[in-house]
Amino acid sequence: MSDRPEWLPSLIKLETYGGDRAAYLDAVYERFAEDFVQNKPSFRGQQLSLKRHPLSEGREATFWHMISEGRDESSRTLDIDRCERIAWVRAVIENADDSRVLVWENKRGKERRICVWLEEREYIVILADRRGYLLPWTAYTVTQPHRKRKFRKEYEQWTRSQAGKS
Repeated sequence: MSDRPEWLPSLIKLETYGGDRAAYLDAVYERFAEDFVQNKPSFRGQQLSLKRHPLSEGREATFWHMISEGRDESSRTLDIDRCERIAWVRAVIENADDSRVLVWENKRGKERRICVWLEEREYIVILADRRGYLLPWTAYTVTQPHRKRKFRKEYEQWTRSQAGKS
């Protein structure tokens, strides 16, 4: 991996909190709240909102989705890798026009999603398009070669499809 972009925040490490998961989770949530609850970001002029419910431990559903993994919403497990990068979510969204960030649209079921991928740092943010606003849906590292190939292919196909629309 090349040097970290100057706009990309440092990781929030569990070790900084002496391995205390409760204190760590509080710090991770504090950063999430600062970036998405107290200060509403936008993506290319479109307002971002949050999926607030169901609230769990007083924290929004979007927060839990961004820091955990698993198919079943009721049994997702905490992912320290996602927690460490919680400050990256807003930074990647706000720097989507940086040439190192790849942006494309895809469909998941009937939903239009916007993928914002900082490929060199193996990190992707997924935004769900709602009528009139966007939801930061999830964010995670992309380390498996087959997923990298899949995302690269989606990006290239979408880019080619857009070239014909200009």
